[in-house]
Amino acid sequence: MITDSGTTVPDAFAPAQLGPVTLRNRIIKSATFEGRTPKGLVTDELIDFHRRFASGGVGMTTVAYCAVAPEGRTAPGQLQWTDEAMPGLRRLTDAMHAEGAAVSAQIGHAGPVAPPKALRMPALAASRRFHLTGLNFAQAASAADIVRITQAHVNAALRAAEAGFDAIEMHFGHGYLISSFLSERLNHRTDSYGGSLRNRARFARETASAVRDAVGDRIAILAKVNMDDGVPGGFWLAEAIRLVRWLEEDGSLDAVVLTAGSSLENPLYTFRGDAPLKEFEAVMPQPQKLGIKMVGKHFLRTYPYQDTYLLDHARQVRAAVDLPLVLLGGVTGRESIERAMTEGFEFVEMGRALLSDPDLVNAIQEEGVGQSLCIHCNKCMVTIYRGTHCVLRP
Repeated sequence: MITDSGTTVPDAFAPAQLGPVTLRNRIIKSATFEGRTPKGLVTDELIDFHRRFASGGVGMTTVAYCAVAPEGRTAPGQLQWTDEAMPGLRRLTDAMHAEGAAVSAQIGHAGPVAPPKALRMPALAASRRFHLTGLNFAQAASAADIVRITQAHVNAALRAAEAGFDAIEMHFGHGYLISSFLSERLNHRTDSYGGSLRNRARFARETASAVRDAVGDRIAILAKVNMDDGVPGGFWLAEAIRLVRWLEEDGSLDAVVLTAGSSLENPLYTFRGDAPLKEFEAVMPQPQKLGIKMVGKHFLRTYPYQDTYLLDHARQVRAAVDLPLVLLGGVTGRESIERAMTEGFEFVEMGRALLSDPDLVNAIQEEGVGQSLCIHCNKCMVTIYRGTHCVLRP
């Protein structure tokens, strides 16, 4: 398509190149924790979950969350890159490829978002911090922890390639470990990983470069980066633009996924829409249940929803770099997909819209129009403890 200004806009539904991988279209199912790996292994339910999106037409689906280290999980039973897990992961990637879709693994370390009591392991962060809703402390990562976790990302990327994944998405956002290093609010270190933005960005850049050096062009490498933590004094847009520029200069990434908010401090800034407080309190184990009861209204704040709600921030990143960018946040149908393409983004990610309507991409292609029925109630967030799904679907 050619705009009035003469600019060529890519067809979102035509094949597109993402690093070394050709996707059948530019629509990616975003990582939404599935809650279908009770023993840390791939299950038939996990494969069926992703098969719905693959058969529904997405170019690529993203498996979440694949922790790079045992203490980096956000819940017990999450996928890890163990020998025991590899056959199931290969079975999963084969199933997605059979549907004509590519498949990505989101890898990362939850850091201070990890629940130490549930995991029976200490949580790590850039600096020691008390987490109100979890009622626990995260301890400062040591220099040895940084080296170990950087290598763990490398090992995860190599295993992802071995298991047949087409891409990895490194999680540098949402208050997870590397995100906590980026935030001046959370990072009070006095070593070479604290202080200036260049120092706070060191962990992210070293990790991305180490992964690139190890896997080369065997798979596509993406990183999920916050544009705004949604809290005073947190990582924000001007710093995000500088970080993405550095990552582009490093040549370590094939694309950046632009996100916002913090699972640690302000999760609904990521999602917008309703805050399902009562539903969370009903299903949370202790001490999280007590934490939600005490501070839930301050933690799960409500933000008005609108389509493409991260676009204003994202277009400023777009103006600063040539690196391929992925827009997410309120991408719900043909109109918002085409808006992203017109604004210069190479790909879009969709989460709740596809939980509500797994066949949405096929429907848009077949009918020429299409809009998700998601009402942004965010009650799907609560279902991660029993298998993530849209509560309005049978």
